[in-house]
Amino acid sequence: MSDATPYTPPSVWTWNKANGGRFANINRPIAGPTHEQDLPRGKHPLQLYSLATPNGVKVTIMLEELLALGHHGAEYDAWLIRINEGHQFSSGFVGANPNSKIPALLDCSGPEPVRVFESGAILLYLAEKFGVYVPTEPAKRAECMSWLFWQMGSAPYLGGGFGHFYAYAPVKIEYAIDRFAMEVKRQMDVLNRRLAESRYVGGDDYTIADMAIWPWYGGMAKGQLYEGGQFLQVQEYTHVIRWADEIAKRPAVRRGRMVNRVMGPLETQLHERHEASDFDTQTQDKLKTAA
Repeated sequence: MSDATPYTPPSVWTWNKANGGRFANINRPIAGPTHEQDLPRGKHPLQLYSLATPNGVKVTIMLEELLALGHHGAEYDAWLIRINEGHQFSSGFVGANPNSKIPALLDCSGPEPVRVFESGAILLYLAEKFGVYVPTEPAKRAECMSWLFWQMGSAPYLGGGFGHFYAYAPVKIEYAIDRFAMEVKRQMDVLNRRLAESRYVGGDDYTIADMAIWPWYGGMAKGQLYEGGQFLQVQEYTHVIRWADEIAKRPAVRRGRMVNRVMGPLETQLHERHEASDFDTQTQDKLKTAA
């Protein structure tokens, strides 16, 4: 096996924008804002700036689960950040997340806004703020935290690794696809073995570990990511599929998947969320009919 054009790295790497492929318009080797633009603010305590990628969906699921439990302090405005258009490089967004990645959260419930970025950090922040979905007993908490951080460390192999080279790279590189397909299947096997012995990832109870893992690995198990289900033979992971189906039935999960969504059927797309009633009146199918 060999690539058509062997590549020898130069002694010093230089940025060639033409090599950016599908994401050439937003990928760059430096941080910081590209333009001045403030973030919008709504009336609710929590302001979310996001897009319904797997990382964004984690947080909207958590917020909808909190509201379902009656935590009114979890009311939120969800603002759409179109990452393909570079919204994440505005001065306002960089102020909320210097890493320019969605999601970013501002907690405006106190005298000064508190910024929280990285999806796992946001989940943990909200769980501790409201005292739910993270165990307090030390052993159970350790298990939950271990799986939460397993996801944070593992998913880049699924997305930036397998997803990129299998679905997005401008050329198909056998070595790269094989490398990351092998790792994703190993990870799916890790999760499948865990869920063979446990209802949820962290144990008997639904936690932020499930919310973090489900959008990535539940989506993969259901063949919903990168059109890679057949290639990876995801039907083999029966325990992951059982868990994924159970979580998908939760009403808060169904709502959370809709927020900041810009793909799929119009009735599943709620570009911005400012009130609970928006799920009934502001989805793209309703707005299109009204127009």
